[in-house]
Amino acid sequence: MMASLEKQHRTIEPVDHEAREQARQHVDQLTKPLGSLGRLEELAIELAGMTGEAFPVVTPPGVLVFAADHGVAVEGVSAYPQEVTAQMVLNMAHGGAGINVFAHQIGALQKIVDVGVLSPVEAPGVYSKRIRAASGNMLREPAMSTEEAERSLAVGIDMAEAIIGEGAKVLIVGEVGIGNTTASSAVLAALTGADPQEIVGRGTGLDDAGWQRKKAVVREALALHKPDADRPLDVLAKVGGLEIGAMAGAILSAASRRVPVLLDGFIATVAALLAVKIDAGVSDYLIAGHRSQEPGHVFVLEALGKEPLLDLHLRLGEGSGAAVAFPIVEAATRMLKEMATFASAGVSDR
Repeated sequence: MMASLEKQHRTIEPVDHEAREQARQHVDQLTKPLGSLGRLEELAIELAGMTGEAFPVVTPPGVLVFAADHGVAVEGVSAYPQEVTAQMVLNMAHGGAGINVFAHQIGALQKIVDVGVLSPVEAPGVYSKRIRAASGNMLREPAMSTEEAERSLAVGIDMAEAIIGEGAKVLIVGEVGIGNTTASSAVLAALTGADPQEIVGRGTGLDDAGWQRKKAVVREALALHKPDADRPLDVLAKVGGLEIGAMAGAILSAASRRVPVLLDGFIATVAALLAVKIDAGVSDYLIAGHRSQEPGHVFVLEALGKEPLLDLHLRLGEGSGAAVAFPIVEAATRMLKEMATFASAGVSDR
């Protein structure tokens, strides 16, 4: 990372093994057969290690939605026109999007951030952190400069710091931006060597011809720019997106503050992989909320070694799947704090 980003990016500490062990011992004393609450037990112990608290607190969650357009959209890689990005940001500002509904349901703090929508969005509740009006068309030019890539990460770091400062105990990052599954596919292929034929999906619902075109665009962009997998900022700058960089920065920031990150679908998880490539310590602070229908999501989850909590065939983005999964995370912490132990309940444990 460049020097100015280094100053903003705090050291990410290893998980707290003492807190993990305290949580594990407590879980084993709860009034249930050993291991009978399965993944919830594992999740509670993981959260203890992440937060450094044997009885972690995860409410309220914080939701950051980053919005940006992609120059590659002109290549016919989406079923929707580019103006939909700005329209959806306005919809979010008015509380009408899926993420608004689910964020309200879980009592989340929420911020919507314009980091590069083609047409500026001015509405109450929309934070203007614009770096440029859409990324460049990766098929013809780099998506952005290295300096702009660094700035996108810095926006995410700043916004995560702000929402955590307001009390968020778990971070959910989401996005909106026509063309962003194309950019995410290119980033994933560049970082892992994955074949675009296997990881590029239909996104917003492309027909067969559009799907094949999208795969070709990703292959051609990678061949043109030759992004360096060992330099995450180079990958982001050449074939990424402004909101992808912002999500990666937010994830870095959360991990550095021992705040768990509950991952959404394909695009958010690719941003998480980018963050892990910048600092491997991030991985210990990630929880996969769900498995989306995008074929690349399965691939990136495997690359991160994460097993999702849910599989509901979702593919909306916005942070919506993670928000739907949040009650499971909260259930794990309630189990720790509210279930009786054998001793406190006077129940024989053998």
